[in-house]
Amino acid sequence: MSPLESYKTQLLEQAAQVGALKFGNFTLKSGRKSPYFFNAGLMSDGTILHTVAQAYAATLCASPSPGDPNANPFTDFDILFGPAYKGISFAACTALVLASIHGRDVKFAYDRKEAKDHGEGGNIVGWPSGGKEKWRVVVVDDVMTTGLAASTAINHVVRQGGEVVGVVQLLDREEFSEIDDQGRKVSSVMKLERLLGGKGKVRSVLKMRDLVKWLEEKEARGESSEEEMMSLQALREYRDTYGITSF
Repeated sequence: MSPLESYKTQLLEQAAQVGALKFGNFTLKSGRKSPYFFNAGLMSDGTILHTVAQAYAATLCASPSPGDPNANPFTDFDILFGPAYKGISFAACTALVLASIHGRDVKFAYDRKEAKDHGEGGNIVGWPSGGKEKWRVVVVDDVMTTGLAASTAINHVVRQGGEVVGVVQLLDREEFSEIDDQGRKVSSVMKLERLLGGKGKVRSVLKMRDLVKWLEEKEARGESSEEEMMSLQALREYRDTYGITSF
């Protein structure tokens, strides 16, 4: 089994250091008891913002999975859209890294929680005027729970006359949010991809499996604390109960 990518390891380590990634017993909005919690709002210093932006950029520039029949929607887009509030800094920093490291110059835009009634007005900032008939947009999300924030951002983009070609999120919990009429487990990512018109239009910097692998690698090196070893087992049990993907 190949080791976890270095940028993912760095991001997980820094997230744990600043308290953005915590292990324990947490009650989610859904009522589920989760053995971990990820709070992207605590990623607020320059060091970890740089790491996050590099990770987003690497994910956006990655090739599609081998054998994926779908065209790669992330090779040609014009705007990164960051939903208020956490998405604003993530989109801005990622646009900077895409230009400085990957040579991809894209614009970034974001929404306001309340429309502005003076100046340029409206609730969208940074949207270009003219230049293209339809701007191609990728939405930057943090952790998708219900998919509401991403869906709202998509609606904003459509109202501006743009086209959302993809969504990139920081963490995919890889768990089902509902069971459909045919008894199939459905995740928020799956529902969002249906809205966007195809599989592969939502990418994730991290997935729940990466958390498991990170803890497994620490355990193999003899670097795990007792709490981390207990958390690893709890993650495996949670995955077995709510997981959407076979591991």
